[in-house]
Amino acid sequence: MERLSERKIILIHRETRLDGLIRRHNTRDQAGFYIKSRGDNFADYLDEDRELKLALSEIESVLKIYGRVQVLERSFLPNFLFGPDDLVVVAGQDGLVANTLKYLKGQPLIAINPAPQRFDGKLLPFKLADINTILNAVLNNRFSAKAVTMAQAELNDGQTLLAVNDLYIGPKLPISARYELEYNGQREVQSSSGVLISTGLGSTGWLRSLVTGATAISKSQSHQQYEMPWDSRQLCYCVREPFPSQTTGTSLVFGKIEPSQHFSLTSRMAEGGIIFSDGIVDDAIEFNSGTIANIAIAKIQGKLVSS
Repeated sequence: MERLSERKIILIHRETRLDGLIRRHNTRDQAGFYIKSRGDNFADYLDEDRELKLALSEIESVLKIYGRVQVLERSFLPNFLFGPDDLVVVAGQDGLVANTLKYLKGQPLIAINPAPQRFDGKLLPFKLADINTILNAVLNNRFSAKAVTMAQAELNDGQTLLAVNDLYIGPKLPISARYELEYNGQREVQSSSGVLISTGLGSTGWLRSLVTGATAISKSQSHQQYEMPWDSRQLCYCVREPFPSQTTGTSLVFGKIEPSQHFSLTSRMAEGGIIFSDGIVDDAIEFNSGTIANIAIAKIQGKLVSS
């Protein structure tokens, strides 16, 4: 079959729940025994695996008509080099879209929901039936896209970490973290269970859950004060469970970070401090004593193809 172009298309997916179980337990039978012994429904794992792999196969078959296809599993993303003209297609859940965007440099991303009956798909505007239409539009440069603002943590040792949804800075284990927060010229030593810095895309995710919990307690925080458009040139920070004491304060616990404002955290933890983005703990970097994390809006933006 002759391809319509020589454009390289990267099809990104992640292992199914069943794949993960087999990787840990060696065989499908042992995986089934593990799930059944805990009272869970193993048939649902089998059905999901079959549905997702069938959808992935169908997507790949259509993509091969339009270009050279390379299938990439999510775990290889951190070490994969995307070309400037690569067309990136994600087939999976919303989280996979966020995980992928931070490894791109302006390449358009097409997000396909392979199982609408299973995934909400707020970041997945397209279904299997839409693939031909949207690929033709992208290849002919007749498509619209949403800009996605990202956050960046830059450490004083030179390490950097991008986030599409949010950055978490705090303890690896459920203990209190000690650090000094600097925001817009003010400094405060704090003790908390960590700090979350959210983008506009992430403002309806983890940040929403934190604010919702605080609202239920105080009845004073309106949701409209933190929700932001995806391309908003602002970040929002929220200190989790701040603890007031003789040496720690609670006056800088929530706010917006504008491009012109300085925001940083200096660790005062001997060990156990980490920074990770978008819920991927495996990619965490250490945030221990003497480490300074400067937080700002990233220079690059994601480009999510829209319907």
